[in-house]
Amino acid sequence: MVKGVILAGGTGSRLFPLTKITNKHLLPVYDKPMIYYPVKTLVSAGIRDILIVSGAEHAGDFLRLLGSGKEFGAKFTYEIQENAGGIADALRLAEGFSGGEKIVAILGDNIFEDNFAAHVMEFESGKSESAMVFLKKVPDANRFGVAELEGGKIKGIEEKPKKPKSDYAVTGLYFYPKSVFDAIKQLRPSGRGEYEITDVNNYYAKSGKIKANILKGFWSDAGTFDSLFRASEFVKQKKLQGF
Repeated sequence: MVKGVILAGGTGSRLFPLTKITNKHLLPVYDKPMIYYPVKTLVSAGIRDILIVSGAEHAGDFLRLLGSGKEFGAKFTYEIQENAGGIADALRLAEGFSGGEKIVAILGDNIFEDNFAAHVMEFESGKSESAMVFLKKVPDANRFGVAELEGGKIKGIEEKPKKPKSDYAVTGLYFYPKSVFDAIKQLRPSGRGEYEITDVNNYYAKSGKIKANILKGFWSDAGTFDSLFRASEFVKQKKLQGF
């Protein structure tokens, strides 16, 4: 059974002073706390067993807000990332929780319109040791990990490039086989002293074991003032349309 991991650590420095006394993922996106949206993405895809990784300072806030997961039709487990060592470092903490099973990891500040139930079924039933990522064409690709595509396949991924080789950003939803934890153990810190999720994805790209899907619906992170506003506007419009 595929398990889910929500990565909700970090300092949220780009949203300061909003994050001076709270975690970024507890800020509102229109009418709900930000972390509700990745929870919904996983649950609507059929994933009910979910680990939430957060920093120690606000771990109690997540527990009070989300509880056991019963309210969402899920079961929540919590893990604390002691230091802000990057996304891959946070994912490392999910090894015991995974129990040797495949995992679906999602960044806590990512808002998706697409439903991923079919992708989860495909991933769960597949026997290959390939990873799966989701791309979105964006006007500001230099803000993200950018996929270099060749014949529809990922040749490599470059983190926040000054001159992007495509306009396809790698979004914050990752499907990984159990070998992902071996991949993380081989990583070295980047120039900014963090263990980068892009390096994990490139581990699979180098061996041709990563599949790319292009998102059809809306996607945005909510980690800057502009993207937080954009995500809130999207949710508001969808609610006006009965979403």
